[in-house]
Amino acid sequence: MPKIKTKSAVKKRFSLTGTGKVKRHHAYHSHILTKKTKKRKRNLAHSALVDKTIENTVKQMLGY
Repeated sequence: MPKIKTKSAVKKRFSLTGTGKVKRHHAYHSHILTKKTKKRKRNLAHSALVDKTIENTVKQMLGY
């Protein structure tokens, strides 16, 4: 069996936690920040977990 290649886009955007969950970043935190509230920007800065409905798909694309 050949090796499974990791998708480059997924490699850049997601990472695995110690327990095997998939971690992601929030969107809308890169530009046009002046109109967003402090609270909204602060909450966007933290990482989040991928929803369990697409977790297996992302893990497959991450390869091993």
